[in-house]
Amino acid sequence: MEIERKYLIDRPECLPENYKAFPSHPIEQGYLCTSPVVRVRKSDDEYYLTYKGKGLLAREEYNLPLTKEAYEHLIQKADGIVLTKRRYLIPLAGQYPASDPAASSDLMIELDIFEGVYAGLILAEVEFPSLEEAERFTPPAWFGRDVTFSGEYQNSKLSAGR
Repeated sequence: MEIERKYLIDRPECLPENYKAFPSHPIEQGYLCTSPVVRVRKSDDEYYLTYKGKGLLAREEYNLPLTKEAYEHLIQKADGIVLTKRRYLIPLAGQYPASDPAASSDLMIELDIFEGVYAGLILAEVEFPSLEEAERFTPPAWFGRDVTFSGEYQNSKLSAGR
């Protein structure tokens, strides 16, 4: 089960100054189907086929490893736009003052800086171990609008050209 909140970062000047110092990975992904979601993804030298069920805040997700050859064959069959982005992995604990209870969190911000067709689009996602934690989450001040429930910024929708 994937439980995540998604935020539109509409003021890039508010990004943490040091975000580029955190680990990052180039990602390329395409969608073979958007209902249900069937995606192929390349991240560094890892390749996956992913199935995602319906839902916005929480949904089923299964990842199956692929070979490079299988990925290269399947990405050519993707419908719509093949998305490219760089994902930075930023510990959430570093985004709060030490006195804040959220500072001890082991949650991770996945900061996606899109390239190609969506150059300039920036999204932040946080995955949670439970629905309760996701529902009571207070985002860092630099996060923009919560777009979790709109579905507007789901990658599968972006691949279709929104």
